[in-house]
Amino acid sequence: MWIAFALLSAFFAAATSILAKIGIENINSTLAVAIRTIVVLGMSWALVFITGKHSDIAHITSKSILFLTLSGITTGLSWLCYYRALQIGEASKVIPIDKLSLVIGMALAFIVLKETVTIKTIIGGALITIGTFVLIF
Repeated sequence: MWIAFALLSAFFAAATSILAKIGIENINSTLAVAIRTIVVLGMSWALVFITGKHSDIAHITSKSILFLTLSGITTGLSWLCYYRALQIGEASKVIPIDKLSLVIGMALAFIVLKETVTIKTIIGGALITIGTFVLIF
């Protein structure tokens, strides 16, 4: 089931990039991120209440709050940088560079989470990196 969600995530991320590029045409990229954030916030809280998970709030630990807050900060910074790059650059070049986050995320998973490094992940990461440079140059 996780593969289906991952594929849907990839599709929606791709659609997000194209829709964002069109949407930021005549507005400031920071304002665009603020608008997007309001929409994401509304959708997220709606799903929390629709699925009845709002009662789980009482069980959130301080560690979870800390790391989710840090994740939110890095998400915001990523979105601000991404939208600015989309506004001033070509989407076909910005999108692949942004996807280098896959390789960086894998490296962080190995370093921070102590996940196992395999030859397959090294080759895959190298191919993604090479492919990104092929696409942007």
